[in-house]
Amino acid sequence: MAFCTGLIVANIYYCQPLVILVADEFKLTESHAGKITYLTQAGYALGLFLIVPLGDMFERRKQILMITGVAVASLLLAALSHSFLLLQIASVLIGASSIVPQLILPMAANLSSDEKRGETIGIIMSGLLVGILVSRSISGSVGFLWGWRTMYLIAAGICSLLLLLMAKRFPLSMPSFKGTYQELMSSMWHYVKTQPVLREASIINFLAFSILSAFWTTMVLFLANPPFSFQTLQIGLFGIAGAAGALAAPLVGKLSSGKNPRKNLLTGLVLQLLSIAAFYFTGTHLYLFIAGIILIDIGQQAIHVTNQTRIYALLPEARNRLNTVFMSVSFVGASFGSALGLWLWDKGQWPLFCVGTTAVILLNLCIYKFYSGKLKP
Repeated sequence: MAFCTGLIVANIYYCQPLVILVADEFKLTESHAGKITYLTQAGYALGLFLIVPLGDMFERRKQILMITGVAVASLLLAALSHSFLLLQIASVLIGASSIVPQLILPMAANLSSDEKRGETIGIIMSGLLVGILVSRSISGSVGFLWGWRTMYLIAAGICSLLLLLMAKRFPLSMPSFKGTYQELMSSMWHYVKTQPVLREASIINFLAFSILSAFWTTMVLFLANPPFSFQTLQIGLFGIAGAAGALAAPLVGKLSSGKNPRKNLLTGLVLQLLSIAAFYFTGTHLYLFIAGIILIDIGQQAIHVTNQTRIYALLPEARNRLNTVFMSVSFVGASFGSALGLWLWDKGQWPLFCVGTTAVILLNLCIYKFYSGKLKP
């Protein structure tokens, strides 16, 4: 499951190091070509909201296989796009069909005992996070050597092989919900109103994901311009630094099953602040930049794995719907973050990016403090 989540979620992030190559081919500014990054994330949020709840209504393995088939078709459409408009449409479809990890995670939670659930989620999140981070390195290298279209073709091939693997290895996972789709969707609003832990986790994740997404979108422009002027291949390699931080996910998962998982949220937010400080003072010192990448990814894991473990502990019969609310809000945050990062770059380049993202983290700390007196640890 960890292996499959990593390779499928990578589809969302292949585009980020390819923005410069896409801009060159379609004669666009880098900021305009960067639209494919947040359109992909917006598609992911749309898929989370409309499709993931069906995991509480239909057999999950069949649903996973069908959606992965759509992902293959969407990746091929991107590879064959001969206009930027068609590439944008394909980007939305790639995002919407890459929600398979959010069907795998509830399946794994259902298979786990209460005391092992956090550790299980942490292990699968390690695979997912390594996929997110290594995808950028692979994409940058493939794009540099063979062009951006080749990366989408390779991704389509990978998903085709995963279809066979998941069909053979994944267990049947029957749902518990017996109502209609309308009742299924309506029930999510009930959970939002009645579950304060879900509300807090979703809001904090929205802002945390916006920081991470803003960084990975904007860093491409930062490194492509003076004083570095790196090529796509070199930019993609920075994803390896983030992958090193993904090794912390199983440890975070164990801690999130403890008596006071909320303290992990504070740790994650502080690490995000320290990472932005490292980025601000980077100058020409890449060791600070690399340290910042490791810190921002460990901080994100501390926040995300902890919040996901907390919501899975609420209502076992509604895990897909709870995960839908949580992850939909998170990836709307990711899409917002990409757009925010590009806007900050246009207005004030890297210094304004650092100032703007610091303000978002401070806002998140205020929200954490607000809920501290209202929720149990």
